[in-house]
Amino acid sequence: MDASHDTARRPQDDGLESTQVKLSRAYLIATSAFTVAVAVAVQLSLGQPLVTAAVVVLVFALGMFVSRMVLDHTFAPFDDLVEQAERFAKGERPVVFTEHPYCEEVVDLERSLNRILSEMSKADEELRAEEERQAQFVSDVSHEIRTPLTAIQGTAETLMDPDMPQEMREKFLSNIIDESQRLTRLANDLLTLNRIEGASGEVEMRRLNLRELADATAISLAALFEERQVSLTVTGEAPDIMGNADRIRQVITNLAENASRFAPKNGHVRIKLQGIGGNSVLSVSDDGPGFGDVDPARLFDRFYRADSSRARGRGTGGTGLGLAIVKAIVEQHNGTVEAVNLPERGACFITAFPSLGPADDDR
Repeated sequence: MDASHDTARRPQDDGLESTQVKLSRAYLIATSAFTVAVAVAVQLSLGQPLVTAAVVVLVFALGMFVSRMVLDHTFAPFDDLVEQAERFAKGERPVVFTEHPYCEEVVDLERSLNRILSEMSKADEELRAEEERQAQFVSDVSHEIRTPLTAIQGTAETLMDPDMPQEMREKFLSNIIDESQRLTRLANDLLTLNRIEGASGEVEMRRLNLRELADATAISLAALFEERQVSLTVTGEAPDIMGNADRIRQVITNLAENASRFAPKNGHVRIKLQGIGGNSVLSVSDDGPGFGDVDPARLFDRFYRADSSRARGRGTGGTGLGLAIVKAIVEQHNGTVEAVNLPERGACFITAFPSLGPADDDR
């Protein structure tokens, strides 16, 4: 394979060398002709052979020196192009073609090559990021499904005991159902998150009224909050935003549902809307214990749980993906999301989206 590679390159090398030889020969002929002309002129004007010979040698040497400098100057950009191209072919990064301002055509070529290399490097980085994301996705799935599958398998093996009391049997069957439902929620959340993070096409956007979406979400969550004995209120107004209605509702749903899991019995979850500094701000707060000294940024990592015993202790079956989905959707809408512990008690999750003015048209 090396031989064929060398063979493939040889015609190009020979072509380049031939061009250099031709130019060198042309410069040599020109220098010789110029030297002869100078010698004739000196001889005719002075009539002294020794002086003429000295002038001829000096002029010829100077001509060859100038010719060599001109050749090196002419081919330096091409030598640099070849060197950088070979580095790129070997996989070295980054590679930048140096611009030579004294050769306009070469400068144009180098600029074009630099743009191509920049686009290729960007594509390589995006590909590596996508591969890492997919690898992390597979790792997360395999890790998270292990626990419920182990529970289902252990429970099913226990049920094989023919002498098990009916009451105990029903309890174990209920456990299998719970773990199966947890697996279903986990699969749905993983697919949702993967679809959002890997979205390649444009998401349908339109003008949205956040108060209308918050009120609709509160109505849809009424039964869940009643079951958990937590109240849910919506207050305030915020300027319209440009967004996807389904995904913004999912943000509100996930934040409110998450808050309800940590609010105490007969506790409160509050959705507050307001406009601040050109942003439409939607915050969801609860009066639970907060998340302590945990780094707030980690709350939005996949499967991270600030207090797993508190989150799971009420049988709500959280998957650990709700806040990661919130972060992905908010960033998809050019917004921000953060979490803070409230001074009095509880946690507050704050999302901010660019506001639309009254004259802004739907896209």
